[in-house]
Amino acid sequence: MKLALATDAWLPQVNGVVRSLTSTVEHLTARGHEVETITPDRFLTMPMPGYASIRLAMAPRFGVRRMLDKAAPDIVHIATEGPIGWAARGWCLARGVPFTSAFHTRFPEYCAVRTGLSAEYFWPILQRFHAQSQAVMVSTRSLAAELEERGIGPTRAWSRGIDHALFRPDGPRLAEMTALKAMRPGPVLLNVGRVAPEKNLEAFLDLDVPGSKVVVGDGPALDNLRRRYPHVLFLGALSGEALASAYRSADCFVFPSLTDTFGLVVIEALACGTPVAAYPVTGPIDILGPDGRGVDHRVGWAAGAVDTSLARAVEGALTVERTDAAALGSLYSWERATDQFLAAIEGALDSAERGLRSAA
Repeated sequence: MKLALATDAWLPQVNGVVRSLTSTVEHLTARGHEVETITPDRFLTMPMPGYASIRLAMAPRFGVRRMLDKAAPDIVHIATEGPIGWAARGWCLARGVPFTSAFHTRFPEYCAVRTGLSAEYFWPILQRFHAQSQAVMVSTRSLAAELEERGIGPTRAWSRGIDHALFRPDGPRLAEMTALKAMRPGPVLLNVGRVAPEKNLEAFLDLDVPGSKVVVGDGPALDNLRRRYPHVLFLGALSGEALASAYRSADCFVFPSLTDTFGLVVIEALACGTPVAAYPVTGPIDILGPDGRGVDHRVGWAAGAVDTSLARAVEGALTVERTDAAALGSLYSWERATDQFLAAIEGALDSAERGLRSAA
C-alpha cells in the first residue's frame, strides 16, 4: 500500500499530535508500508499567530499537488485542518483519490478562547473539511459520539500508545523536583503540555492544596504565567529521559484541560507510575473512566481520579498506588494503535472501491 500523510503539525514541534504521527509513521514503515509525508518542513513557512513555535506552510497548494502527483498514493491520510490539509483535500477531490482524516484538535473551542466568539461559529468549517472523508479517525468513544451528532463521520477508532522503554515506573528522578520535597512539605503535583490559554492551566495553578506545583512545557502563555505564579516551578519543555524522569518525580499528574481530544501525556504519566487527576471530560474520562479503572482497558484498582472538582480529583488520585497507575498505562501500545490506524485505512480503501463499482 502506498500511503501519503499530509499534516500541518510536524517536527520540530513538540506536542501529542506530532508524537502520535511520527510514532505511527515509524511503525508503518517497520511493517513495510510506503509512507510519503507532506509536512511543513518541505515548504516556506511563517509563524502561526499567537504560536511562534508553530510554523504554517505558506500557499502550499501547488507544492502539495506536485508532491502528491509524484507520490501517486493509493490513499491519503490528512491529519490536520491547516493549509497543507486543505491543499491535500483539494488534490484528492480533483484526482478522485480516497482520503481519510483525523480529529486531533478542538479548533472551534481553541478559536473561541482566543477570539471571544462562540465555538459554534467555527464548527461548520470543520464539518466541511471532513465531509468527504472515507473515515474520520478519533481517539476516544466520547469524541466519536460528539462528532457523529454534529454530522462528522463515519468515525473510526484510532487510539494512542507510548514508548514503554522510555515511560516506565523504574528509572531516575528529576533533581529539580525531588528537591521540592525538602523545601516544602506535601506532594509534588505536575502538569505537562503546551502552556497556552486553551489548556485551562489556571485551574491547576489556583488549586488550594498542600504541596508543590510543577509545569513542564512551552507555549505563548509561559512568560505571563511565570510572572503570575512565582511559587510554581516552570521547567520549560522537556523530552526523552528528562521528561520521563519528571513524570516519575511527581506524586500526582494534574490534567486540567477541558478541550483535549485524548491527552497523550495522561497515559505517559500513568506508565511512569504517576496517578492522574482530571475533570470528567473527553480524553481523561475515556482513559480513566468514571471509577479510575479504565474504559477500553480495565484494571483491578483505580489508576487515578476524575471529578468535577479538580481538588477532589487530586485528593482521590493521591490515594492511588503507583503500581496501579502503571498497570493501566502499560496497556497502551503503538502496536495496537497502528493496528487500528491500518484497519481504518484498509476499510476506507474497500469503501472507496465499492463506491467505484457501484457507480460503474
